Amino acid sequence: MTATRREPSAVHAEVVVVGAGYAGLTTARRLADAGIDVVVLEAADRVGGRVFSQVRASGVRLDHGGQWIGPTQRRFQALAAEFDCPTFPTWETGRHVEIRADGTRADYTGGAPESGPGIAEYERITALLDTLARTVDLERPWETPRFAEFDALSAEEFLRTETDDKDALQRLALAVQGVWCAEPREISFFHVLFYLASGGGYEQLMETSGCAQDSRLGDGADAVARALARSLGARIRLGEPVLSIRQTQTEVHVHTGGGTVVHAARAVVTVPPAAVERIAFDPPLPPARLGWVRHAPMGRVAKVHAVYEEPFWRDAGRSGIATLYGERPVGVVFDNSPQDASRGVLVAFVYGDRVDRWAAAPDAERRRAVLTCLSEVVGERAGEPIDYVEQIWPRTGWTIGGYECFLTPGGWTSHGRDGWRSPSGRVHWAGTETASVWNGYIDGAISSGERAAREVAAALGPVVRQPG
Repeated sequence: MTATRREPSAVHAEVVVVGAGYAGLTTARRLADAGIDVVVLEAADRVGGRVFSQVRASGVRLDHGGQWIGPTQRRFQALAAEFDCPTFPTWETGRHVEIRADGTRADYTGGAPESGPGIAEYERITALLDTLARTVDLERPWETPRFAEFDALSAEEFLRTETDDKDALQRLALAVQGVWCAEPREISFFHVLFYLASGGGYEQLMETSGCAQDSRLGDGADAVARALARSLGARIRLGEPVLSIRQTQTEVHVHTGGGTVVHAARAVVTVPPAAVERIAFDPPLPPARLGWVRHAPMGRVAKVHAVYEEPFWRDAGRSGIATLYGERPVGVVFDNSPQDASRGVLVAFVYGDRVDRWAAAPDAERRRAVLTCLSEVVGERAGEPIDYVEQIWPRTGWTIGGYECFLTPGGWTSHGRDGWRSPSGRVHWAGTETASVWNGYIDGAISSGERAAREVAAALGPVVRQPG
């Protein structure tokens, strides 16, 4: 990409965008295409935000953050096609395995086990969740029937009113952990419904083929972000963490840790809600926006890759896909091998309370615990990878968690109407958390950038520019 660091300076632009993840890059590109002078400030030394791929010494490119693309994620699909970023299907051929809390194993194929402890009750409740999600107003969530009632409850409170089947509750808890990187007690039940509606239903979020985990990008999930950055060129300034944003009657003044001051007519802040609190605002943010941010913690997740000479589990008829219950640190496993199977890669996800306990352990103990889980899934050879890498998102730089925020009970009711994505004076808001469709996903980040660009262009009004 052509985006580079620059010497500290005063910069003048019509619009300043804070953050060079998918939301910020999309905002900037839309504005630039409309002829609006825009500059993008990014704290990190790379673009992509919560989507981050890395080529390891083993030659494998690993996606440490968001990685999948589904067929109904139309904006992401369109950009991938525009920039000629190829995709390939997620590997799911062979037998999956469920490892229960008591150590028993159950092999299965397809999206989920057809039988087992708690399955019938789990399926009944997930069908109920879909029914309730269909009542959600995605553009004006506060107008949803039973909005305040559902937002006052945690997901755990609602689920426990529906069933006392401990196995069903375990299955539902792992689903919450896997999607929101949170525990059921932490998340607003209304937010669960909103998110399900936003993504097209429970199956869309959970399954692989034809759903959210359908495919991967051959050059990494940030390949499209890198292409967007190349199209924006020197408009992007890396290594420029925003420290403060001051608004006047006519301008915003954005100060960075690199010593740069950007003077612009409007600002678009696209960083995760938790990172917003690292920015000093003058005047302070409106109470609704600040309240929203404080009800929107980031998820807790670690993504761990183990790389092998080959995907040996495939020869044994195993897919590498697994769900694990009980005290094990790992909750879900996928085969993350490259399309040509030149190496074998397993990715393990550690969620919520599990990541808190696991991350506190010494390095060797963490590694041993994850490889023990992978050995349970595909056999003893999993204990000897040629490469092993952890991405513990709550410890990661400017993101402060992953992969998206979730709303705690009462957050939508108290602050949603005015705090969710309404502009705060000359400061506009984007980011996947502000999306109505595919909220929390890369596609949602893209649509949020499109919306923010429209808002800003309308606020600026027609501008007569000199030629040349």
